[in-house]
Amino acid sequence: MEILWVLMALVMFGFVLLPILRRRRGMIEQVPADHPDAADPADYGFVRTEELDVRMPGPDQDLLDVLDVVQRTQDYRAAQQLLAGTETEGELRWQRVQAFAGAAALELQQRPGGVGEVPGGQWLRVWRTEAPKDPGGAAVHAEFLVQQAWRTSTRGTDDFRIIMEEAKDACGQAALLAPGDPVPHIVELSVARGLDYSRTEFDELWLKILDRAPAHMGAHLAALHYWCEKWHGSRETAQAFAEAAAARAPRGSLLAAMPLFAVFEHLPEVNLVSGFYRSEVVSKAIHGALFAVHAARPDDPMLAHVRHLLVFFLVRAERWAEAMNQLVHVDGHVGALPWTLSPDPAESFAVYRALAVAGYEANGGNPATLPH
Repeated sequence: MEILWVLMALVMFGFVLLPILRRRRGMIEQVPADHPDAADPADYGFVRTEELDVRMPGPDQDLLDVLDVVQRTQDYRAAQQLLAGTETEGELRWQRVQAFAGAAALELQQRPGGVGEVPGGQWLRVWRTEAPKDPGGAAVHAEFLVQQAWRTSTRGTDDFRIIMEEAKDACGQAALLAPGDPVPHIVELSVARGLDYSRTEFDELWLKILDRAPAHMGAHLAALHYWCEKWHGSRETAQAFAEAAAARAPRGSLLAAMPLFAVFEHLPEVNLVSGFYRSEVVSKAIHGALFAVHAARPDDPMLAHVRHLLVFFLVRAERWAEAMNQLVHVDGHVGALPWTLSPDPAESFAVYRALAVAGYEANGGNPATLPH
């Protein structure tokens, strides 16, 4: 009996120790920052951690300039003009709607308002009041409500459902103001997840988006969440959705990278498989994403999203040179998966960047050998 207890203790010890050992084998040994042999990301012209922009995945100077004006003056008209001049069916409009809504939500969080105090994000409320038929303002307001529900309430509570129902109505109003615009329907994809749409209801919503923008990468990423195991689908359903999108992707589309996002959404919390990130499933998804990146337009607004996720997977797979090739394109902005899931996106990104640099140099690389 005593031998049995000893064996059980050894097995339990192994379960605790094995993941730690394997995680250590999966990482490179870090040299202290002040050591003369330490790899320095600054040698490659990378941005200092404290200067990384956490607001967006990549540069959009027009958006930054307008956000600065709107937040400094609390006048919405610059935002209204920017959205009015942004292509309706493109990815950029969706990203800018998200950015304006996020800025208003953050302002409100920082300045909730009180007696005699104007709450933050007042410019959005004025926008909706003064221009109730403006489709841009309606879309931003709908996305603002969605973000408020997820930020300030707990799913399943009355408060969450009330805000989400309001967001659903706002999506409907925005869609009526811009019949050909997919953005209000894309916003509703998050509502569908929060309000537990049936699969029939979700399919009806998804068909509206496909009719307007069948290759919209942002829409596919939003829909993928619904089909994930943690929401209303399964690992198999999400993977099938992603692979179907990749299979029908038009030439130059980033939809070929969808399987990598599906893999990311279903990563095991504890990885007990040695070489998981070099497995056939992961390697195939990485290959598809690399193909998509090489074939995409350099100015595709979703390109940075794919590059950021590639950095994560390539570092985990110890494919250092390929990770560095992605880093030179996205460094400076970290407002994308997987970094935004961290409480400190900039620090999370900086850790992976440092690992990529160290791994690259450990295999003979240096700033002179890195193509730009």
